[in-house]
Amino acid sequence: MAFWDPPAHAANLDLAVMNVDVAIAFAVDFSSSIDPKLADLQREGHAAALTAPEIISAISQNYIGCIGVTYFEWSSPGYTRTVLPWTRICGLEDAKAAASVISKSGDTGYFRRGRGGTSVSAAIDVGSLLLDQFPGNAMKKVIDISSNGENNDGLPVQPSRVNAIARGYTINAIAIPSADEDPGQSLASYFARSVIGGSQAFVISTSGPRDYITALRRKLVTEVSMNVDRHIPATEPQ
Repeated sequence: MAFWDPPAHAANLDLAVMNVDVAIAFAVDFSSSIDPKLADLQREGHAAALTAPEIISAISQNYIGCIGVTYFEWSSPGYTRTVLPWTRICGLEDAKAAASVISKSGDTGYFRRGRGGTSVSAAIDVGSLLLDQFPGNAMKKVIDISSNGENNDGLPVQPSRVNAIARGYTINAIAIPSADEDPGQSLASYFARSVIGGSQAFVISTSGPRDYITALRRKLVTEVSMNVDRHIPATEPQ
């Protein structure tokens, strides 16, 4: 699979004027463990979150009033697909255009064969590279990981995590636990301990698919807001 596979129909991509309050690289798991139900949840959840009234309001209340977003899917090292290249969102119409690309071009979970394992380290590395290449200025840069598993492929997470933090990037995460998750070894605890980092980093854990979209919207409000009072604790189960 090609490392970069950008669609031709990018939304509102203007390299000359991409100055934003926050740049967010959405890193969405599409490994072999992501079935059609989880794929729909992630794809449609991100599309819905971008256009939610509270997100648009948070964007508008910032200094510039715009955010930059990119959405890529990852699994094993080398298996990365860019769904939405860097796109500037300054209002509802921009958000709808970006959401449409994600909804139409994101993973459906029906073609999982050969995608391999879950390389969180690779997700962080690609997110860092995308933020390095952000075509403009941003006061805050975030790698936003969505996954249902721990790092089980590729390099260890720690060097990638340290490198991203050293570059001034924040790593946040939303954990999608399995139905039979051991409360004593939760995925959210793993993310909090081994993955997230940087300024005001946090992880949200959902109690199941039903509240994923709600959790994602709350997470995105926190990420796009430059108002520190809106930030939530480092680990907050739903």
